[in-house]
Amino acid sequence: MTAPVETARPGFARAAPAVLRQAVTVLGSLVTIVVLWEGYKFIGDRTDDTWPLTNIGLPVSSDDLTMPHASDIWSAFWAPVQRGGSDSLAVFLVKASWFTLREAALGFAMGTCIGLVLAAIMLRSHFAERGVLPWVNISQTVPLIALAPIVVTWGRTNGWGDTLSVALISTYLTFFPVAVNGLKGLQSPQAADIELMRSYAAGWRDTLFKVRLPAARPYLFPAFKLAGTLSVVGAIVGEISAGVRGGLGRAILDFAGRYSTGPAKVYAAVIGAGLLGLFVFGLISAAERFFVRGPQGSGT
Repeated sequence: MTAPVETARPGFARAAPAVLRQAVTVLGSLVTIVVLWEGYKFIGDRTDDTWPLTNIGLPVSSDDLTMPHASDIWSAFWAPVQRGGSDSLAVFLVKASWFTLREAALGFAMGTCIGLVLAAIMLRSHFAERGVLPWVNISQTVPLIALAPIVVTWGRTNGWGDTLSVALISTYLTFFPVAVNGLKGLQSPQAADIELMRSYAAGWRDTLFKVRLPAARPYLFPAFKLAGTLSVVGAIVGEISAGVRGGLGRAILDFAGRYSTGPAKVYAAVIGAGLLGLFVFGLISAAERFFVRGPQGSGT
């Protein structure tokens, strides 16, 4: 009697090459950015910031103050934040990212809830859809940099605390894609599926949770990805407007104030903000693979 041969799970077999391709793509993108960055500096240094063989100036100066070398930015991550300090800039940015992530997560949660509630209201009533959807769109035309100080002032006047104020600013950017894509997703089920639920005498709520929400998943997760990255942007802008210490927003503001003495630190902080956005995007992408495609990966 032969022992059964244990085979690898199909989902894992498909996932491994996909992860490898993503890693190679990210690494290739980083190398390309560094080559273009250093190539631009090389040309600017050799031509006195003009395009080769012309007198047309380059759009951005290539001097080390404006564009530090990639190696200087990399070295800045491992240098102490302050002279005599024990923490490197990388450790400092990780702590600041964790602070900002908590505010962004709160804003993402509130924005997602608001967006889904608005989508359900607009689904329930065509009158509400015609009345609410234009205002949802118009809300995104208000510049965040103008709205943030107002929200911070309201928060401090009413004793909300700066953390909640920053989260509300993040919520403002987050709810829009969830509301718009959520409405489209809730409207996506086939008419036959809705009629089947009616034939079972299912109420509107049962139809919403058993048919419409499952059908909306392919529409919701792209919105969640966009909302997640926007929540980080909102949190950083809110921290800058509120002057909240401890997060990436304040770090960027402080380093920008001392730009002439350490331009590489500003670039490092901006890279840290970008990596935080990618981290949030990756978390939501992982959740999408599980809830939309299933734990075994995409099916056949």
